[in-house]
Amino acid sequence: MIQGKANIKNRINTLAKDKAPFLFVIDFDGTSGFVERISACAEHDVLFKMKQLKNYEEPPVDRTPFTFSKFPISAIDYKAGFDVVQKGIADGNTYLINLTYPTKIETNLSLQEIFYRSDAKYKLFFKNKFVVFSPETFVRIHNHKIYSYPMKGTIDATIPNAYQVLRESYKEIAEHHTIVDLIRNDLNRVSKGVNLEKFRTIEEIKTHDAELLTVSSRIAGELPENFEDRIGNLLYEMLPAGSVTGAPKKKTVEIIKEAEKYNRGFYTGVFGIFDGYNLQSAVMIRFIEVVDGELIFKSGGGITTFSDWEAEYQELIDKVYLPIRN
Repeated sequence: MIQGKANIKNRINTLAKDKAPFLFVIDFDGTSGFVERISACAEHDVLFKMKQLKNYEEPPVDRTPFTFSKFPISAIDYKAGFDVVQKGIADGNTYLINLTYPTKIETNLSLQEIFYRSDAKYKLFFKNKFVVFSPETFVRIHNHKIYSYPMKGTIDATIPNAYQVLRESYKEIAEHHTIVDLIRNDLNRVSKGVNLEKFRTIEEIKTHDAELLTVSSRIAGELPENFEDRIGNLLYEMLPAGSVTGAPKKKTVEIIKEAEKYNRGFYTGVFGIFDGYNLQSAVMIRFIEVVDGELIFKSGGGITTFSDWEAEYQELIDKVYLPIRN
């Protein structure tokens, strides 16, 4: 593990300059990370899948039934944190904030079994300490262009007229506009000609016991020549990810720490790969961690002045799931 932002950036920059394919894993605060050549990841007990690229052999399909129980934070405790957030909004210090909490879970599956059996765009198994099965892209770099796909807005797909509800919800629209503006600003820090290519597209996410609908957009910009020489700096210009913090970012992170009262650690950090020319990465949401011998699932959602605390509390609980079909 590498400690310190400067050390993590330097390690990323060094490997990128050599065009050496590598994996990077960076925590929420950006102060702890793992950066290693792809060829050496498995020997460090780190497995990954980035869409079609992976460093392991798929095991035989396992349809064995599994157990899964969740024990979320109490409604009273959630409301206390929600009120801290609403005060920050009322005081004008933030207008969108991602509030998260840990949920104890119990399952008869190991972290590695969860990793192998999960169906997700991006998966990471890290040293039997945590597992990620994320649907959310952080940034993608391809042919000297950088793309971001902010994801904000999630509801239960079984709600009557779910697509229409999600499309027309004033709260969800305002939340998504805010995060798109934030990400556009982030991309403007590292690229030129930033433009919104797709806005509020809806995707289905299947869980072990339900289906969710989630909203994302696509934003793109042109990178300068020789961007590869400073990929580490480029990433840190945009960290932490706007979709899991809020806006304005710096003050919002301060309110997050006051409201949540726990250490996110690697949850809501980022991980990704650089193949020597292009980069793809994910936000570490849908995250399970071993803490004092127990499994902890961390989840949350965006809060605005229009948010209803009970609906947000339910969204936090709904996002505690395994993307596995029994």
